[in-house]
Amino acid sequence: MSNPASLSLPEPDDTGVDDAIAPLVPRARPLEDTEMDITPMIDCTFLLLIFFLLTFKADEGATIPLPPAKYGMPVSSKNAVMLTILKSDGDRPAQVFTGNTTDPAASVDTGDLKALEDEVAAYVEKEATTRRKTYVLIKAAADVKHRDVARVARAACRAADIDQLHVAVLEVQ
Repeated sequence: MSNPASLSLPEPDDTGVDDAIAPLVPRARPLEDTEMDITPMIDCTFLLLIFFLLTFKADEGATIPLPPAKYGMPVSSKNAVMLTILKSDGDRPAQVFTGNTTDPAASVDTGDLKALEDEVAAYVEKEATTRRKTYVLIKAAADVKHRDVARVARAACRAADIDQLHVAVLEVQ
């Protein structure tokens, strides 16, 4: 080991900075721009979005299998106002029939939805008051849309003497 007294320090130069004391850190480079250009990523995202929008195929005719009723109870037809709903052709609303029949004479055939609801409400009110029926039973075919059943149910519930509303699926061969 060498004697510390024998070590000699370099003399300061004319700049006034002692080289022995100068830091050993390399000179700092100018900072680079740290922001990332995300324009290509946005372009890819929009291309993927357009691809999925154009290739998506909605299955409008999909049927949803419903589980069978476990706790259903029978409704007496003697104490119920019955309405039957069948699917109609095209964009027209479903065909509504008064009673437990699909006879064209019992059809509620109006082109206006408001008139259809008024006629269904009047029929339910008349049956409930004259025959003392307290239930409404709506029998709808399996291919009838929910909006048509809901429209008839809403119209049937206008009657004040109705206690319960029941909906059943009509099995047509």
